[in-house]
Amino acid sequence: MERLRKAKPVLLAIAAVCGLLVTVGGGAETPSAARQATIAASPAHAHQSGKSSGPAQSSLDFETYRTRIEPIFLKQRQGGVRCYDCHSVLATRLRLEPLSPGNSAWTTEQSRRNFEVISQLITPSDPLKSRLLLHPLAQEAGGDSSHTGGKFWASQSDPEWKILADWVRHSTEARPATQTVPPSNGTDTLNFQFFKTKVEPIFLQERPGHARCYGCHVLPNRTFHLETLSLGSAAWTDEQSQRNFQSALQQVVPGEPASSRLLIHPLAPEAGGDLFHSGGRQFASQNDPDWLVLAEWVRSLSEPSSAATAWIFVTNSAGDTIDVIDATTNNVVQVIRGIELPHGIAFSPDGTRVYVSNESESVLDVVDRKSGKIEKKISLSARPNNLAITKDGGRVLVGIRTDAGVIDVIDTTSLTRVKSIPVDGSVHNVFVTPDGKYAVSGSIENRAATVIDLHTEQTIWEIKFDRAVRPMAFDTNPDGSTNRIFVQLSGFNGFAVVDFAKRLEVARTKLPDQPGGFGKVEGRAGTPSHGIGVTPDGKSLWVNSTVANAVFKYSLPELKLLGYATLPEVHPLGRSPTGSVPEWITFTPDSKVVYVSNSGAGSVSAIDANTLQEIAVIPVGEVPKRINTLLLH
Repeated sequence: MERLRKAKPVLLAIAAVCGLLVTVGGGAETPSAARQATIAASPAHAHQSGKSSGPAQSSLDFETYRTRIEPIFLKQRQGGVRCYDCHSVLATRLRLEPLSPGNSAWTTEQSRRNFEVISQLITPSDPLKSRLLLHPLAQEAGGDSSHTGGKFWASQSDPEWKILADWVRHSTEARPATQTVPPSNGTDTLNFQFFKTKVEPIFLQERPGHARCYGCHVLPNRTFHLETLSLGSAAWTDEQSQRNFQSALQQVVPGEPASSRLLIHPLAPEAGGDLFHSGGRQFASQNDPDWLVLAEWVRSLSEPSSAATAWIFVTNSAGDTIDVIDATTNNVVQVIRGIELPHGIAFSPDGTRVYVSNESESVLDVVDRKSGKIEKKISLSARPNNLAITKDGGRVLVGIRTDAGVIDVIDTTSLTRVKSIPVDGSVHNVFVTPDGKYAVSGSIENRAATVIDLHTEQTIWEIKFDRAVRPMAFDTNPDGSTNRIFVQLSGFNGFAVVDFAKRLEVARTKLPDQPGGFGKVEGRAGTPSHGIGVTPDGKSLWVNSTVANAVFKYSLPELKLLGYATLPEVHPLGRSPTGSVPEWITFTPDSKVVYVSNSGAGSVSAIDANTLQEIAVIPVGEVPKRINTLLLH
């Protein structure tokens, strides 16, 4: 009682303005620009507010709700107040059953009544049209304008928000709440052998201070059920393993370890796990070797079997992660961890390796693409910035961000640094021309672009500008040779055009003045235009503008402006909207979708190249910048 007495002022304040979530018959809020873009990318499902309630008619899974969703309502927030403290006493649309005296959890019957109420605040398969997820979500992350109980989730990457979103997304096939998910028939898309040889032993492993998973999960009432070992056996038969495999499949979301109950339930809450697991915290962090094995297995579910698939890699420059987006679903399907301040990114031609320039350690990290594990760290001559790889995959070229300026050359066979090529000025970016014959470096301090013959590994010419050199892109002649370099410059909202054969600047194109109004508050007035790219089909040039908070499309070879696509706005509390600060550009191999990293919004925008409409906004890590496409066959 004493605790509730202290919380009473909060409850009264909430009661006064609960209409945002609780007003019966209230209209839907107008989505923010970022939310509208994401909603447009989601499957369309009309919200049937007039449908009858009851778990037998709900498409949401009751068991997942009871074990993973309900504990969120009992979690103490800032100030010691829980969702339950308000929503069990106020006349709101989210009305939770009062707990019985002395109980810290609801009975099954109470949970079913809670479940029926919650179901009315959900749009099946569409988290971004579901009041339950939007009301406590920060507005700048796509949430409602306010929530008197507080904004619990700063972004859509919050572990709790992702648990709720995953539950909602997997609710498209209506079935009775007590019905279990049918076993998968497509075991050919799932790696059973990996499960049997690497995953199953984890369930039998004795972990210090913990009982084995096997000890509890052989009980018949467990959602994840393991077969009982035969007397005297230390491993399951193939037949038993197949049944374990089918049971495990029901606990995973293909390609998404962070949304898979098999991984999240035994993971410590502070590492992103569930609030409680009766079997204890088996994994203290997502770097636990066993957790990483489970994650590798789950990610392998999304591996393409035969058709080619494009994956978009984005380095989160202010963090220690690299997000990998499946271009067919626009979902993050892998997170590579453990590289602090990742900068440039490139791939081996066969797609088995990822090369990342690591600013914090001044190394080139060589990463196994499937597992996400760092295979080797190659020492560089000094702190790196961006990198490129030769067309044959034999050399990685790393720009070194110190004077007088060099490009380190790493042999990809021996995985050693074999040479440093002198260039004009500290290197910010380095590129390989489309024909594979030349490398071009750009220097901020020396305002120069240096061209290197990759056959001789010697500088052959350079061009000076009146401003610092930023990103570059190239178009080609009919024979495939390099035609022009499009160069972005500090303090210029546009790009310079360099004739490659003449070795001189022939034009400078300024982007339109409108749209505009961004960049100054964000502290990016010095780099008003950053991020430029030519589509793989060579038909258009795309140019980011921080000032416009947009990306512009030009035809090639004419350089005729064809239009622009706006990018998400950021909505700080109590202040005017700011821009997303676009940084880099990449494309799907068919040139149909353009991806822009939004460093100020912590997201990647996917844009239809024909309609210039944003089709998805994908939340990623801290300050995403360099972005690149890998085609998997």
